[in-house]
Amino acid sequence: MRDQIGTDFLKFIGTMPAQTTASVSTPTAGPTPTGALIETRDLRKTYGQGEAQITVLSGISVKVEPGKLIAVVGASGAGKSTFLHLLAALDTPTSGTVYFDGRAIDSFRESELANYRNRSIGFVWQRHHLLADFTAAENVAMPMLMRGAGYEEALETSERWLREVGLSARVRQRAGELSGGEQQRVAIARALVLKPKILLLDEPTSALDPESKKKLESLLLDLTAQGITLVLSSHDMPFIQKIQDIIYFMENGELVEEWDRYEEDLASKKRIKQFLEGK
Repeated sequence: MRDQIGTDFLKFIGTMPAQTTASVSTPTAGPTPTGALIETRDLRKTYGQGEAQITVLSGISVKVEPGKLIAVVGASGAGKSTFLHLLAALDTPTSGTVYFDGRAIDSFRESELANYRNRSIGFVWQRHHLLADFTAAENVAMPMLMRGAGYEEALETSERWLREVGLSARVRQRAGELSGGEQQRVAIARALVLKPKILLLDEPTSALDPESKKKLESLLLDLTAQGITLVLSSHDMPFIQKIQDIIYFMENGELVEEWDRYEEDLASKKRIKQFLEGK
């Protein structure tokens, strides 16, 4: 079965450690006093050494408050996906710290990291890593089964989440027989089945038709109304324009601008305004 599942997904169900790099941040003690659900401080990520070194993230500091819908935007290659991977502890920063509920995740023991990945965080990848020959319900139940839940209990819970994402008629359909939009909703249900505090979505509209985008928009707004915190990466301007609470604009690995739609005038945010206007 492992050959059919992406490495990152295996990390999320607690069977593989995150990759490490030659240079990793020193464990940091002490809670953050801000009340943020997730906070990053001076987060940096590089690959290679010397003249071959590539900087992917450079000094990213953000705060994600509970119940918010955060959009991390920018062109392809800006560092958005790497940023989400660091939030999810799928990779380690070269320097800087990610805090979750006031604790530095680089101080977590391996068992705590596994628990963080598959209970506190839900992740939806661009490639959904569904098992094509398994039903939608079985795919959604997989994280519970890997955690030792009984088969009937896991299927009952997975079917409830499939109804929540509007797929009650596809519960027993094989994943390989579903449309792209339906597969994505199965992946979202799977990410939610263990009731995470925060859901991360990497370019969720990249392969969706207009009708599927509308359904996804409605679903994400419903989830935030239920108090689930969402962080998504995207360069889909029309989609972001409709759903976000806060936008972080990234360019060449740097956070160059941020905008809270409820507290700040968009006119003062030149780069984000240009992005939303499609310029």
